[in-house]
Amino acid sequence: MTVIAVRKDPQRLTLTVEAEFDASVERIWQLWADPRKLERWWGPPTYPATFTKHDLAPGGRIEYYMTGAAGDQPHGYWDVLEVEPPRRILLRGGIANADGTPNTDTPISTIRVGIEEVAQGRTRMSIENVFPSTEAMEQVLAMGTDEGQSQAVSQIDDILAEEAIQS
Repeated sequence: MTVIAVRKDPQRLTLTVEAEFDASVERIWQLWADPRKLERWWGPPTYPATFTKHDLAPGGRIEYYMTGAAGDQPHGYWDVLEVEPPRRILLRGGIANADGTPNTDTPISTIRVGIEEVAQGRTRMSIENVFPSTEAMEQVLAMGTDEGQSQAVSQIDDILAEEAIQS
């Protein structure tokens, strides 16, 4: 399994998912940079994602929705704050309304993505969600975000294996 840690830190108001992959930093970066690859893993298997906007540049915006088995489609967005290819992404986002505008009833969090080589041909990716308050963190965790992100990241190995076969 790719996920090596899921940490909830109420003092720091963070949820962090860490994973390691038998792949280069560049291959892991492409999982974020290419919206077709991103939608193959972002979202747990029961809620696959579709990206409708993908501007991975500072000041850009990424919009998506996930489709559940019952046909429900929760929307999400990320405003891109910083990008340092192929190592780091800083996003701010949350749940969106169907028209892409932020849902003001749900918290906005900051997401720090780090990608680093840990051994020859082995890369660690961390996704750290930083919440504005204890209440916001509790609300997002109550939606199952920790399990959902862990399930989503766990799908990456299959994508990497398929790419290895194709190349």
